[in-house]
Amino acid sequence: MAQRSAGAAGLSGREKILGGVLLAGYLAVFPLFASRVFDSAEFLLGITLERATRDAVYYYALSALTLVVFGGFWRRSARAAFASPGRTLSSLGLGLVAFCGLNELFTKLLSLLPGQLANLNDAAVSARLGASPGSTIFIVVFLAPVVEETLFRGYLFGVLREYSRVGAYVFSCLLWALAHVWQYAAGDWTYLLTAVQYIAPGLVMAWTCERAGSLWGSVLLHGTVNALAVWSVL
Repeated sequence: MAQRSAGAAGLSGREKILGGVLLAGYLAVFPLFASRVFDSAEFLLGITLERATRDAVYYYALSALTLVVFGGFWRRSARAAFASPGRTLSSLGLGLVAFCGLNELFTKLLSLLPGQLANLNDAAVSARLGASPGSTIFIVVFLAPVVEETLFRGYLFGVLREYSRVGAYVFSCLLWALAHVWQYAAGDWTYLLTAVQYIAPGLVMAWTCERAGSLWGSVLLHGTVNALAVWSVL
């Protein structure tokens, strides 16, 4: 029963419907229209917003919307985590070990791809760390894991797992990987090959969520991995 609480069995009908809408918005709508919304706000208010401010507002709003839609699911997931803290922590530890091993493997695979494609998502995060370290660290370590784990592991993986466990791993992992790279592929679709770098984290986080029996396992792992990545850059 503990493992089922991490997936669709822990989602209400309302959360499944609104979660699908929110995931679609996160993937295809919000990234395209966010800049236009901020530009319009600047024009109407007669102000200029720094990139760091835009990023902070965007992720605060997205996190708030995620918690509004999935508030009940988060409470149920928290109860499951607190009921089995040892399982949550052991899943976190095993997930971190698995991540380090598999990430090294997939990074080497990426280096074999033609053209030695650079990871523009990582480059963008590094640039923002240099310009505004405080807000960027908070977004990367806390807000992004909450949003992404809720949508991709709690919602998408959980819903698909009702029908096919293998399909849930494959599809949620691939969609999460593509979500990190598609915005940078305009004019050069070969850049989508860099999604390979995100396959290992996607698999490990889905496994951690499933084993922990709650969303907290993968959220903690995601935040820890991002914190280590930030530490290596600073």
